[in-house]
Amino acid sequence: MAIQPRDGILDIRPYKPGSSEAPGIANPVKLSSNENALGCSPKAAEAFEASSARLHLYPDGGATKLREAIAKEEGLEAENIVCGCGSDEILQLLGKAYLNPGDKVVQSQYGFLVYRLVAMQSGAELVSAPEQNYTTDVDAVIEAAGDDARIVFIANPNNPTGTYISDAEIRRLRDGLPASTLLVIDAAYAEFVDAADYNAGLELARERDDVVVTRTFSKIHGLAGARLGWAYGHRSIIDVLHRVRGPFNVNLPAIEAGTAAIQDRDFMRRSAEHNAKWVDWLRQQIGGMGLEVTPSVCNFVLIHFPETPGKTAADADAYLTSKGLIIRGVEPYGLPNALRATVGKEDENRRLVDALADFMKA
Repeated sequence: MAIQPRDGILDIRPYKPGSSEAPGIANPVKLSSNENALGCSPKAAEAFEASSARLHLYPDGGATKLREAIAKEEGLEAENIVCGCGSDEILQLLGKAYLNPGDKVVQSQYGFLVYRLVAMQSGAELVSAPEQNYTTDVDAVIEAAGDDARIVFIANPNNPTGTYISDAEIRRLRDGLPASTLLVIDAAYAEFVDAADYNAGLELARERDDVVVTRTFSKIHGLAGARLGWAYGHRSIIDVLHRVRGPFNVNLPAIEAGTAAIQDRDFMRRSAEHNAKWVDWLRQQIGGMGLEVTPSVCNFVLIHFPETPGKTAADADAYLTSKGLIIRGVEPYGLPNALRATVGKEDENRRLVDALADFMKA
C-alpha cells in the first residue's frame, strides 16, 4: 500500500496553465495566459543573459538588490518587501504561515484559482462571496468573512473577469473585516489600470499591520518565464514570510532580470499603452458581433457566449483552436459559457477578431 499524504491533499486538482498547443498547427497564436504582447524589456533580457557567467554561484537569499530596486521605483521600504518564485509562491507562503486546518478563507466568486489551492493545501475551508456584474461585492465579502475568517483574498483587478473595485471600496472592506483577518490584495495587473479611483493597495499596507499586497513581474514586465513576484506589507508579516520561504527561493537570473525590468519605466509605459489601445478595440469589435464582453482594465477580455448549440464557448474554443488561435476556457472558475482572450500583438488581435466573426456567421 502506498504511503498516504495528509487528508485532503489528493482532493486538490493541480492548477492547469493556459494551453500553448493547437493539434496539427505549427506556431499557433497563444492568447491563453495573459502574457505581455511586447515580450520583456530588452534591458531585462540582457541582464538575464549576462548572469549566465555566474550560474555556479548561489543567489543572494534575500534578493537584496531586487528589493532595493523595487523600493526605489515604487517609493517603498526595502525591508517591507519579500520576493518569491512568482506571486503565486507568495500566496502559498501566506497559507503556509497563517492557515491551520479548519480555518476559513474567503474570496470573491470568480477569484483566482490559486486561492483555492492555498486553502486546500492547508486544510482550510474556502468560502466564495457572490459578485455583482462580475465584480467583487464588498458587502458580500464582509458577510462571508463574518467574525472568523483567517484570510481574505481579493484580486484587484480580478482574473479572469478583468474588473476592479476602487481604493475607497478596498478600504471599506478592510474596515469591515475583523482585526484578526489578514486581507491579501493580489494586484498582479495593477500597472495596466489608469482609473483615477484605483489604487494597488500599497498605501493601505503601509498604514496597517493586517494587509499585504502581492505583485508580479509576469504581466507588465513580461517575465512570466523567470517566475518572479514580490509582496509588500507590515514588517511583522514580511518577517513571517522570510521564515517560511526557501533559503534561495529566487534564482540569480531572475534577480538580475527583475532589477533591470523594474527600472525600465519606458518599456512599462509602452506595454500599458499597447494594452489600453487593444483591450478597448477587442471589446468594441467582439461586442459588435453580439457577444457580451465584460469591461476589462487588464490585458485580457472575458467573452460570454450563448448556450445555443453550435455557438457555445466550447464550440468557439474548438473553432479558434482549429484556426491556430489558443484562448482560455474558464469553466474551472464557474464560467462555463465564457472564454478569456489575452491582448496580443496587432496582427494577433485582428486574427482573433476575424476568426470569431467567421465563427459567429457560420
